[in-house]
Amino acid sequence: MPGQTIIEKIIQTHSDETVAPGRIVWMELDVRTARDFAGANVVQNFRTHYSNSPVADASKTFFTFDCVVPAKTIPYANNQHICRRWAREQGIKVYDVDAGIGSHVAIEEGLAYPGCTFVGTDSHLNILGAIGAFGQGMGDQDIAFGFKTGKTWFEVPPTMKVMIEGDLRPPCTARDLTLAVLRELGSSGALGRAVEFYGSAIEDLDLSGRITLASQITEMGGIIGFIPPSEEVLAFCRERAGRGMPGVYADPNAEYCEVVEVDITDLEPLIACPPNPANVKPVRELAGTRIDSVFLGSCTNGRFEDFAAVAEVVEGKRIAPWVMASVVPATRKVYARMLQEGVLQALFEAGFIISNPGCGGCASGQIGMTGQGQVQVSTSNRNFRGKQGAGDTYLASPLTAAWAALRGEITVPQ
Repeated sequence: MPGQTIIEKIIQTHSDETVAPGRIVWMELDVRTARDFAGANVVQNFRTHYSNSPVADASKTFFTFDCVVPAKTIPYANNQHICRRWAREQGIKVYDVDAGIGSHVAIEEGLAYPGCTFVGTDSHLNILGAIGAFGQGMGDQDIAFGFKTGKTWFEVPPTMKVMIEGDLRPPCTARDLTLAVLRELGSSGALGRAVEFYGSAIEDLDLSGRITLASQITEMGGIIGFIPPSEEVLAFCRERAGRGMPGVYADPNAEYCEVVEVDITDLEPLIACPPNPANVKPVRELAGTRIDSVFLGSCTNGRFEDFAAVAEVVEGKRIAPWVMASVVPATRKVYARMLQEGVLQALFEAGFIISNPGCGGCASGQIGMTGQGQVQVSTSNRNFRGKQGAGDTYLASPLTAAWAALRGEITVPQ
């Protein structure tokens, strides 16, 4: 018999049914969440269908507020408080507006761990593949059902394998590797599939780099991207979960629907041009393009390591006088470390605007929006028209963004 891929193994341990690609199975959920975006709809659906009955397990159910935090519009303020009041009724913990991006909080707090099943209203919840966990964004009715029953139905996707040939060399980063994969697969190359990543460059990625890669699977059309957890990642998760746990790895004879090779031997810094994340070109081809703003943050590049790399570039310097550059840490813990290690001061003195933790840039009303005609370099995950405002957004690594901020134009990082 053929072996199983990572996603097949995880689902199999959470289902009594036979798991195989294309089969629809019932799956037990280790964690179920809702964020401020769609959270109030989850509450309304729960009340409509289940009245005042309790959730399946309050200790496994959470709200995470990260889209517009603190609320800057009346609808978001209303929605957040609807969730708070209902959470008090149900005994559910809320990671409120000061906590940060829900998927990152889940990793830091040990709510998510290798091999677990975790669902919510966040379309980038598949970022949890960075630690070998199954994360999935779902609609508000599905999440309400998960709150009530602790399970969901799911169609098991086929799995493709992506082999990365070669190793990362400075000034290329995990974001450049990710953009290389996007360039190869395009916006639909992983459509409806789980993806497993292999190669020495993948093994060498730290947790922040793994988060960067996993966060862009949605932009490739994929269900989730799994990076087999290293011992370093396992140790990080064990410490936060307070218990031992094994990683989940594919069987040697697992079957894949496709194997794709991406050669990064001669990789150079890359940038995704408007109007979509798969419109990837070498930075050198855009060098000299004048910019108006820079955004650093999002679930893709909002970790301490990302900001530390930028601080190293800009320390003792000032950004171009016409550039508005903003920083949004992914979580409160990231923010605290930036304070403790001097990163925040270096960015502040270089002229960056620093905001509280959250998504930033990806939601209307947040830092990172652009006006018509404005050109921005951003480390966020999407640059569709209107996503970050009316201007043009280029997606790049924190290093490319740092050099653009200094020069006031797109520049090949040194």
